[in-house]
Amino acid sequence: MLRRSGPVCTLIALLAVLLGAPAPAAAAADDSCRVLAPGASAAAERAVAAACEQVAAGVWYTWGGGHGPEPGATYGQVDPSDPASEHDPERLGFDCSGLVRYAYARATGSDILNGVASAQYYTHRAAGRFTAAQGLAPLLPGDLLVWGTSRDLHHIAIYLGAGRMAEARQSGTKLMVSDVRLNSGYHGAVRVNPGPVEGPLFRTWGTGVWTKAEPKLSAARVYAFPGPTTIRVGCQKHAEEVTSDGYTNDVWSYLPDYDAWMTNIYVQGPAWLDGVPACGT
Repeated sequence: MLRRSGPVCTLIALLAVLLGAPAPAAAAADDSCRVLAPGASAAAERAVAAACEQVAAGVWYTWGGGHGPEPGATYGQVDPSDPASEHDPERLGFDCSGLVRYAYARATGSDILNGVASAQYYTHRAAGRFTAAQGLAPLLPGDLLVWGTSRDLHHIAIYLGAGRMAEARQSGTKLMVSDVRLNSGYHGAVRVNPGPVEGPLFRTWGTGVWTKAEPKLSAARVYAFPGPTTIRVGCQKHAEEVTSDGYTNDVWSYLPDYDAWMTNIYVQGPAWLDGVPACGT
């Protein structure tokens, strides 16, 4: 009688060898582009399906692709830092954020994620955020994974589940399914809320306006708005007085989607925003 001689599969493989039959092959990684785990919303599953249609069609990565007036593949541009992009102007395709934009526009019927990777991650439509330290355990298909830092998020992809993602990775390649790269560059993930947004919404103005870790100019920089951006404001308070672009104001707004503060000088509206509570009340 055999006693604790190993897993059943080992015995099967041994018998197969003795009988001259081939041993069972190890299960291959799932390279299909589809929802690979349960629990996602219907909209998130539609976003995955829309991205995977483009993967299956063999669409190219193109630098700057997918950022036309409407969501969809566009001809790319030459990236001066990447010689592999020389053919991007000849190819219809997407860059990483262009693919995300297209997928969620198809899923929701509205262009809710128009922008670069950082703008998509910091969207006011966030239903949940996850840090790199949390790994993949809390993620669901359709969540958006980002790489870089809070000041420079340079890549975004769509989670499929089971440690896999759909992405437009780099020039010279087609859209692909990859293992999630949980390396030192992985920053975290955001879950998109496709429905109505709760909380006061405002619009910023100006370009290159930095948010701060605290409501003062000397605080660490968090993120610079590249241009006018819709923001969700959690609360506001009187703090350090700021003079800029011909205005002076001591009111700062807390932006929960950035975990950061912004002087109200660059928020469209009165010095003290209507409908926004004071912080700490």
